[in-house]
Amino acid sequence: MLSYNDLNIKFSMEQLDFYALHIAYERFMRSIPGHSHSDNSYEIHYIPYGRGTVKIDEVTYHIVPNTLYITGPHVVHEQIPDKEDPMTEYCIYLKLERKNLHKRTVKQGSYLQIFESTKFWFGEDCQNIHPLMQQIFIELDKKSTGYIKQTELLLQQLVIYLVRNYENQHSSQNQITHPDLSNRKYLIIEEYFLYEYNNLSLEDLSSRLGLSKRQTERLLKRHYGKTFLKKKTEARMSAAIILLLDPGKSITMAAQDLGYSSVEHFSNAFKRYYHQSPREYRNLNRNPALLNL
Repeated sequence: MLSYNDLNIKFSMEQLDFYALHIAYERFMRSIPGHSHSDNSYEIHYIPYGRGTVKIDEVTYHIVPNTLYITGPHVVHEQIPDKEDPMTEYCIYLKLERKNLHKRTVKQGSYLQIFESTKFWFGEDCQNIHPLMQQIFIELDKKSTGYIKQTELLLQQLVIYLVRNYENQHSSQNQITHPDLSNRKYLIIEEYFLYEYNNLSLEDLSSRLGLSKRQTERLLKRHYGKTFLKKKTEARMSAAIILLLDPGKSITMAAQDLGYSSVEHFSNAFKRYYHQSPREYRNLNRNPALLNL
């Protein structure tokens, strides 16, 4: 995995400021549990090689080379690579802010209005995005003179290419809301629940955010509409589905990977959430003859 975090890349397009918070290139050897991003956050996924599936708001899509999809605010998505031909992905996480808060909307029908209002899009790239993605990583890797400005220009070009993809395939438009959450808190919160579901604690998250536990709870409620406990449960249960669909893992192993103190504790939590036991879920969704129970 090649990943650039803690970036200080900002570019402006008309009334909108864009912040590139995370840029990564990865071959997926593991599944990514269901997760979503907060207000005004857009994640761009481009798959040049490999195959897999992605479940977006409970709908399953098949990933093939040259697939492009965008997940905007609060769009739940889960990624599962093909075991024989795992997908390779470029991923860019953008956050939007308005330069002038008194101007509530960008010009109706403009390319920025189309970008901002498209919360989800999935399809085949028809704008030859791959070389552009490669060039972004060359700039960030070599750090040649003017590389930050060049990366900003490439990201602006990417936004235009995305909108051209949307227009060619008649994507839907939906208005979104606007946050006042600071840049880094988005990634800290979302990556914490996505990758550390086996050892989540309010104290730990609060420490990473530099907030009190009470302030953290307020922040989660305001920007995600959920308590810490609810997000913790959702993170564990999303990961549980991935683990239970792996025939190489027993239910006991899944419970341990999720951080439960016992398989009974995990089974009770799973049944409360999904209204069926882990074993029942496996029997309904996989071939029992293949399972290592």
